Amino acid sequence: MLRRPEYRRALVFCGLVGIPVSLAAFWFLVLLHELEHLLWVDWPHHLGWSDPPWWWPLPQALVSGLLVTLVVTRLPGRGGHIPAAGLHPGGASKAALPGVMIAALASLPLGAVLGPEAPMIALGSGLMLLLRDLVRAPATEAGTALLGAAGSAAAISAIFGSPLVAAVLLMEVAGVGGTQLFAVMLPALLASGVGSIVFTGFGHWTGLQTGSLDIGLPAPPILDTGDVVWSLLMAVAVGAAIHYVIVGGRVVAGLVAAHPWRNTVLCALAAAGCAALYAVLTDRSPSEVSLSGQSTLSQLAADPHAWPVGSLVAVLVFKALAYSLCLGSLRGGPVFPSLFLGGALGVLLAPLPGLGVVPGMAAGMAASSAAALRLPVSCVVLVVLIVGHPGSVPVIVLAAVVAFVTTELLPQGPGIPAFAAGRPRKPRPASPRP
Repeated sequence: MLRRPEYRRALVFCGLVGIPVSLAAFWFLVLLHELEHLLWVDWPHHLGWSDPPWWWPLPQALVSGLLVTLVVTRLPGRGGHIPAAGLHPGGASKAALPGVMIAALASLPLGAVLGPEAPMIALGSGLMLLLRDLVRAPATEAGTALLGAAGSAAAISAIFGSPLVAAVLLMEVAGVGGTQLFAVMLPALLASGVGSIVFTGFGHWTGLQTGSLDIGLPAPPILDTGDVVWSLLMAVAVGAAIHYVIVGGRVVAGLVAAHPWRNTVLCALAAAGCAALYAVLTDRSPSEVSLSGQSTLSQLAADPHAWPVGSLVAVLVFKALAYSLCLGSLRGGPVFPSLFLGGALGVLLAPLPGLGVVPGMAAGMAASSAAALRLPVSCVVLVVLIVGHPGSVPVIVLAAVVAFVTTELLPQGPGIPAFAAGRPRKPRPASPRP
């Protein structure tokens, strides 16, 4: 295969085009980060609040629901994949790409309990295919799959900060193997590596922030029997809980598909209501329930003792409910909220005899992400990267496998329905005039 000239040309093309795709991913993530900071930090401070008031998520959710519904019902591609369906290897077509980006901008900074990974996969794949058409390269079925995977890898490596995570994630999502694995993943790995270099260097040069996976966990002590046993038990419970959160998202997706305008807005407002009720009950910021949870996870890891038990229980309950509502109604990805829920549960259970904060968070994040994504290998690589220490790798692997098996053995719930077709208009009565 490497001796075929067309494959070598495609490999070089993927490496070169990984540069503009990574730059586009960088600026899109910067835009999301700046909008989130503006809406949830700057504006409340300018109005005299140290944290957003309890009602702050509600008007943003109304705007988000209306904009997402407008995209879903009016633009090609329906704003991208429904998050409750998980991650998909295919990206957006050229026609659907604007709708995917608008839906992500209307969801993520305005308080959706979702992450940016699904829109980024679509962005990378769609841009790669667009650049292919601009240079008038041949559009074959195999070439489209190869270029789409490479573009997605280049963009997704910008989020997770590692080309290895991007390559493994796309390999597991696509489910390829044998020579097909080599054919698809070699360009994807090349594009993600080039993209990671460009993304890291450009971010350092500009000083702009897009968020970080480094949550600052200390090095864990040597694992003992208590860490392993509690991690296994936690993985079963977390896997079952996250599974039913995802099932709830599929149920919500069915309700939204039947009546998009009404139910999308109602679900967005209900998710915002979870954040508002959390703020009223705990006197904490509603942003801890709203948004993806990436920055809140870093705060939790930096000072877990600053969270009272009641606040941890409340954020788990309300964020899980809001997560389920957003999975079926708005647009984004399922990764980061699941990581936060697993990490928060690990902190909550850390006082158990023989279990510490670091192994508890590591096992919780591995179990929750594996249950949400059904991609255990990718989740192990991702959580190992987040934790940053090899000492927790055994419990991460065990928790991911046990949670994956648990979710596979449970009833899978409803599928993702198609949107209802518009009601046919009644024919006009015949005019009495001749």
